[in-house]
Amino acid sequence: MDLFVFERLVREGRAQLDEAPETAARTLREALALWRGPALADLPDRTTAATRPESLRQEATRARVEADLRNGHAHDAVPELRELTETHPYDEPLHALLIRALRDTGRTADALAAYEMARRALADGLGTDPGPELRALHGELLTPQPTAPAAPAAAPSPTAPPNSYTPATPSRADRTGNIRPRLNSFVGREPELDAIRSELHRVRLVTLTGPGGSGKTRLAEEAAAGHPQAWLAELAPLDRPEAVTSAVVSALGLRETVLMTHEMTVQQDDPVALLIEYCAPRSQLLILDNCEHVIGAAAELAETLLTHCPGLTILATSREPLGVPGESVRPVEPLLPDPAHRLFTERAVAAYPDADVSHDPAVDEICRRLDGLPLAIELAAARLRMLTPRQIADRLDDRFRLLTSGSRTALPRQQTLRAVVDWSWDLLDEPERTVLRELSVFAGGWDLDAAEAVCTGPVAEIVGALVDKSLVVATPCRRGISGMRYRMLETIHEYAAERAAETPELRAAAERRHRAWVRALVEEADPLLRSADQLRWIGRLESDLDNIRAALHRGLVAADEPEMSSIVLAMGWFWWLRNFRREGAAWADQVLRLGAALDTRSRDSSRTPRLDSVDHVEAYLADPGVERDHPSHRPRMRLRVLDLFLRAELGQVPLKDERTQEYARGVRASMARGGPDAARFPGIIWPLMAFVLGNTEGIRDDMERSLANCREHGGDWEIGAALLFGVHVAVDSPGGMDGVDETLAELRTVARRTGDRWMLAQVSSAGGETAMARSRFDEAKSEFEDAMRLAVEVGAYVETPFLIARLGEIAYYVGDRAQALAALDEATAAADRYAVPDSRAFVLLMRSQMAFDDRDFVQARELHGAARVEMERGTPPAHFLAALNGLDALLTAVETSPGHGLRKLVDTLREAATARCSEVVLATLAERAAGVLSDIDDHARVVRLLAAGSHWRQGHPRPLPYSRDIDRIETAALSHLGRRAYDTERRTGATFTPEDVLRELSEASATAAAAAAATDSASSSH
Repeated sequence: MDLFVFERLVREGRAQLDEAPETAARTLREALALWRGPALADLPDRTTAATRPESLRQEATRARVEADLRNGHAHDAVPELRELTETHPYDEPLHALLIRALRDTGRTADALAAYEMARRALADGLGTDPGPELRALHGELLTPQPTAPAAPAAAPSPTAPPNSYTPATPSRADRTGNIRPRLNSFVGREPELDAIRSELHRVRLVTLTGPGGSGKTRLAEEAAAGHPQAWLAELAPLDRPEAVTSAVVSALGLRETVLMTHEMTVQQDDPVALLIEYCAPRSQLLILDNCEHVIGAAAELAETLLTHCPGLTILATSREPLGVPGESVRPVEPLLPDPAHRLFTERAVAAYPDADVSHDPAVDEICRRLDGLPLAIELAAARLRMLTPRQIADRLDDRFRLLTSGSRTALPRQQTLRAVVDWSWDLLDEPERTVLRELSVFAGGWDLDAAEAVCTGPVAEIVGALVDKSLVVATPCRRGISGMRYRMLETIHEYAAERAAETPELRAAAERRHRAWVRALVEEADPLLRSADQLRWIGRLESDLDNIRAALHRGLVAADEPEMSSIVLAMGWFWWLRNFRREGAAWADQVLRLGAALDTRSRDSSRTPRLDSVDHVEAYLADPGVERDHPSHRPRMRLRVLDLFLRAELGQVPLKDERTQEYARGVRASMARGGPDAARFPGIIWPLMAFVLGNTEGIRDDMERSLANCREHGGDWEIGAALLFGVHVAVDSPGGMDGVDETLAELRTVARRTGDRWMLAQVSSAGGETAMARSRFDEAKSEFEDAMRLAVEVGAYVETPFLIARLGEIAYYVGDRAQALAALDEATAAADRYAVPDSRAFVLLMRSQMAFDDRDFVQARELHGAARVEMERGTPPAHFLAALNGLDALLTAVETSPGHGLRKLVDTLREAATARCSEVVLATLAERAAGVLSDIDDHARVVRLLAAGSHWRQGHPRPLPYSRDIDRIETAALSHLGRRAYDTERRTGATFTPEDVLRELSEASATAAAAAAATDSASSSH
């Protein structure tokens, strides 16, 4: 009876599978629960009779697992499916279910490994290939899934007010991590993977410990494979603990190109604060890989981030625990015999396709005697190109005797790896050993041209041999660069460096050639960073940043000022463009200190001061003229400009310090004389040093002098940069719109000739600002959209928040409120991602203005306060401060009295005029003041101020929200005054200067205050 019930329930469950998988799962579980052992166990010959129910039971099990997968329980199904596929190795539907379950839990690598196991089982056991279903699944795993199109914006909630000023959910999804898929399989460690993943749900810091080569990095990557936000920070290339934070910043993709939309843009300069700001609101997994050589810095950063970022989980790999509170330490044990054998066999096939070592007993011996360490096993398998497994096992005898005693090793690393590398070293001929020693001077990696510049002998042939012998890893170049890139595993690199130290003359010569190669590389790249080929060269320098840092460090140790100066000056634009400003400023400072120290030693050979005790600013100010005949004078002056420029961008220049002012004046005066050095970066920015000095009077004349010098001594890019600086200053200055169209036209022509996306984006941004000043909003929108496209193309993601916000501002000005709010939401999300406080402040100010225009004064004040808080984190330009303070004055007029608001407007207008804000900014303030005067029926002044504003706008229309208010108060003034008086006041106001408007507002403020006092006195008397 139970058998018939079982069959009925199975039929029902299968029928329910498509329409109601949850019901199907319950039905099939009920059916399977009827089983109490083998089917028809009481029959004397049950084999034939039980075949059908047993087969149906297996089918029911598959259907129930299928239902579980459809119900989203893939994670729970994986252990059962592994057991089932081991019991039924030729059941293809079960294998397919396992692969699907692994795929659905994000474990693509494990899914591919499961397919490979199924394929091998079918091939070895049945001599057949996988069927169509398995092959189709395999194809899906190998084919990247297309990105889903962005969903249309959801309709506003019926309960939400239509004019909500609260930022909506960010419309751009964050990137999902940087862990790259591996090209080879991951073998074994399934229990460790499950345990680590479980631990990551329980605690926030897990550290994988173990010797080098034990597979910590690969295990960490596999454990993170199913995490929706997993980022890997590779610390192995670092040679200084101070670089840990910057390495994590780069790994998270926060090193972005910066475009300049105005001269005062400042980005977040504290990398720890940047990480906290980015990680704090997110739930993500950060892998800190290879912490052992920077253990203190890694531990400090981990504790800081975990303390401030509640959604962050850290998975670290190290040869020792980090020692941070709450840390869970998981030792990475050697591979068990079966997976170790499988790893050797798979790598053997890759190294020598004709090899058949799966049943060779020497393989088990090799794996056992290599302690199951994956790197050692892989290196051993690579030797199959020249040795049999038996030969490999026999040659390991002496090495493992060393490992057990440890008496003949001097390297403080895990001894198994040293034995493997020693053995590999013994197999090299002398030219190969020489090249391996020389390659150790590289940091992070190299290409073949670099190797040929640094190493001796037939380099290409020897590097190829080292690749074959697994001492050098070759991978295709990325970032649009063709060819292969090479690197040594960490342990191999350390071993090679130790061998190089045994021959000091060879290493010193290789280091000199390495510095010369770096200098040639950066000097070749410098002009090409400003060309149509810039993306490739940006990628090239980013790939070799570790080599550049190593060359600078060695140059500092060698006290080679000319070489260091050349490298730093050639890297200056890259450091600024790609937002490595802190690093660039540090190197410029070091070279200047080195020069001052060398000067001291030349005057007094008994003194060689420590660099950290040298004050290069004081050394220059002591006698600025004494250096003019020095051979390093010109590069030192260029370095001083670069140093001031980068430190000013970082907010590290004490602007009010007299010594700094004197120093900046001297450096500026040197470049202001003109010549070739003032017509190339960094000397070309000398006019902008007026902002450091806090005095921009005459800056437009300086811009003209700089442009003339660039036309004489520079090329297209230098001319374009001088034109660009001039346009940015002109648009925000009084009288700056005169001749701006001609300048922009020339600038567009020059920028197109250079092909530099940075300059092209700047031209579009400047064109947009010019169009905004004239209220040509369609034109401005087109320009800002072009700037957005170019910014994204060049990787200038930190600039996108401001550009998106400007597009939102345009939408508001033309009356498209919904589009304005959507753009401001998107700008908020982008500003949060890239930590751009100035953009956040601008967005909040826009929201506050919109709330004020809707007469929601409480919300406007709240948003205004938030904007001021954000503003204090950056250094916004004068016209932003004018808008912020102007809105504060209007809110004050509403909250207290018109007199108080007018007094604030007087101060704001005076500050804006003193800061030489443009006429449009002054016009907006005057027109806002007219609205306050209209509320107290001072209609004659209303007309005069509006006339002044119209005159300053040079006839260009006002934005739509403002124009409605202006029309209203003008109509009221005309009705009150009559046409003749109205026209008289308008003619008077059209002649006003800013000083006239200030006088009018001061008088109105005093009158309003007196009226308010009289009213208060009358009230108190009653």
